[in-house]
Amino acid sequence: MPGARSRRRIETNYWPGFVDALSSLLLVIIFMLSLFMLTQFFLGQEIQGKDTALSRLNSQIAELTDLLQLERANSSDLESTIANLTATLSSAEAANASLTGQLAGIGSGIAGKDETIAGLSNDLLAAQELSDEANAQVALLNQQLAALRTQIGALENALEASESRDSESRTQIADLGRRLNLALAQRVQDLSRYRSDFFGRLREILEGRADVRVVGDRFVFQSEVLFDPGQAIVSPEGTPDLDALAEAILQLETEIPEDINWVLRIDGHTDKRPISNAQFPSNWELSASRAISVAKYLVSRGVSPNRLIAAGFGEFTPLDPGDTEEAFRRNRRIEFKLTEG
Repeated sequence: MPGARSRRRIETNYWPGFVDALSSLLLVIIFMLSLFMLTQFFLGQEIQGKDTALSRLNSQIAELTDLLQLERANSSDLESTIANLTATLSSAEAANASLTGQLAGIGSGIAGKDETIAGLSNDLLAAQELSDEANAQVALLNQQLAALRTQIGALENALEASESRDSESRTQIADLGRRLNLALAQRVQDLSRYRSDFFGRLREILEGRADVRVVGDRFVFQSEVLFDPGQAIVSPEGTPDLDALAEAILQLETEIPEDINWVLRIDGHTDKRPISNAQFPSNWELSASRAISVAKYLVSRGVSPNRLIAAGFGEFTPLDPGDTEEAFRRNRRIEFKLTEG
């Protein structure tokens, strides 16, 4: 028993020591990683700074290169200018030498050198005067050109303003045209309604008359109803019908609003058989005279003359192109049409 107890005391627990050692190793590793990351951070900052400096140096090198090229171009231009000036100077020296020689020749070989020199001096003065006059003309032309440019600028401004006003006017005109078209369409519609009422009233008044009928938008009286053959005076037999027509027109005048401009057109027509006498040289005169007689009769019954239009068409607008008596009778007519004034 004592031996077993002693063996149990000899056994040792190593686990806590292992844990301590492992913890210390882990702390060392974490420290090393932190140090490595800090090193990498500072190294990255240093590299980034060097890259920025390198980019700045590259930019400066590019600028210096551009400046060098510009200086080279300026140097080339200067060299060209110097060459041109040298050539000009050489030409001037050659011309001076030539003039000197000519002057020497003039002084030695020509009699009357003083007169020649004086003539040359006068020519020189005249040339200078011409040059001064040309300079004055150039200055005047420049002033006129500046004034012309000022006028052109003012005209362009005025044109722009005019185009702007023209655009606004076009818009207003288009709007007014649209409104006018709508108003006219309404007036036409109103007039058509009054025309229908007027014709309906005439149908009631003249009901049962075979020689009075409606053709399209016209009320047609056969000429025999109102006139004797070859005559343009309203016959007594035709006055009752015209009296009824005048009564209908007078009622119509009170019903149609004043802003609707309307007229009753009276058209005279004949057949195609010619007429020629002192009173009526042609069918035109006969048809026009009959239309005028009807208009005058209606005025005598109180119809406003400014609401009547009389026209003669002769034989040129027939209803029936035939050559029978029935066709002739149908074409001899007085038509009444209510239309716009």
